[in-house]
Amino acid sequence: MMMASPATVQHPTVRHLTPDAFAADGLRRFFEYRDLGIGAATDGRFHAHVIRAREGYEARPEWHFRELDFQMVYVLKGWVRFEYEGTGEVLLEAGSCVYQPPGIRHRELAHSADVEMLEITSPAEFATKVVG
Repeated sequence: MMMASPATVQHPTVRHLTPDAFAADGLRRFFEYRDLGIGAATDGRFHAHVIRAREGYEARPEWHFRELDFQMVYVLKGWVRFEYEGTGEVLLEAGSCVYQPPGIRHRELAHSADVEMLEITSPAEFATKVVG
């Protein structure tokens, strides 16, 4: 097991759930996002956030891909239906996890009103490209 040298040891990053923890200014208008502080803690190497459905908004399926090295989604609550190029539709329910390979074209087709998902990416900042 690799240990950090004393000069590079960091303090744990803790984020507690608060009433204002979710923001509606994320990637998709129909979701709210809760930043878990991982991007700042890892100097942008990773990002983790909880995504949940935004009341009164429905999915707007749009083919896109992401320019990143790693992306995974774990469904905490509810369900979400994705479509992946070369695979087709995939239904994810609470407890389901999907690894989305770098550059794969995909879109979110629908989700339950109570959906909550944990998403982890690397790096923390990446480009999303909408495709036809």
